[in-house]
Amino acid sequence: MGGMMTIALNETEIRRIADLPEVREAARSAEELTALWPLGSALQMDNDAKYTEDLQVRFTLAFARVLTGMDVTPADAEFVYEGADAIPGRPQAIVDALLAADEAYEVMEDYARDRETDLVAEAAQALGAGWGNDTVLAVNDAIASATSYAAQVANAPMAERFAAALAVCDALLGVVSAGVGDAHEAAVRSLPVLLYVNEWREECAVPRICLTDEQILGLAEVRWNASDTMGATVEFIAPLAAAEWRRHRENVLWDPDEAKQRAKAEDEERNKRELAAKFADK
Repeated sequence: MGGMMTIALNETEIRRIADLPEVREAARSAEELTALWPLGSALQMDNDAKYTEDLQVRFTLAFARVLTGMDVTPADAEFVYEGADAIPGRPQAIVDALLAADEAYEVMEDYARDRETDLVAEAAQALGAGWGNDTVLAVNDAIASATSYAAQVANAPMAERFAAALAVCDALLGVVSAGVGDAHEAAVRSLPVLLYVNEWREECAVPRICLTDEQILGLAEVRWNASDTMGATVEFIAPLAAAEWRRHRENVLWDPDEAKQRAKAEDEERNKRELAAKFADK
């Protein structure tokens, strides 16, 4: 894998991707989410902070499951996020994988502040992603061209920014999976890319997304079997992004008082239906 590895993002191709129905639908969800900012209340800010904490736990849970192939639980991920370095009754391999995932996540938070490309390789090393020196050099080159492109699309419509992020993701997944033996190895190598692409999205004001372990493995599998990896990446990720952004919006807007009233109204309605059915049977 010698020579410069750059990401060539063709504007015509980006506009074509941006025009796909699933990308337009995801962009609408992103715009509905980002339209909430600046957040209007302390409750919304607290809800968003909680979403951000949960996002890290979800990432580390998914990554640890991919790395170990073991039944890592949300409780395991929560314990490690809160500072545990051992969990009674749980395999240490699970804890170690969660610690590695947390370390990589926090390294990429440093990248968000410093934009030092070496931090992406540091995250890969923390995860044991199996990047050799050639892969690290190729990723560095690709990130340099992706960073330059971020400035060009920063003011484009949301659909085009999201399309560009998908193109960056696909290109980097191609770089790190070159020469791998199977889709699972490609999935392991992809983990630092998924963290990096969220930072790239952030630079372009596109919200973050999170894939479960099954979705990470599924993405690697569909790309492994695809003649057109870009098409496969877009088709696989766009609906997941739309769902993530709807989830984030619902989390930010969640109001415990409203939720309680809604639950009470639903209980009353259910009781009425049950009573009506009971008397109808007599």
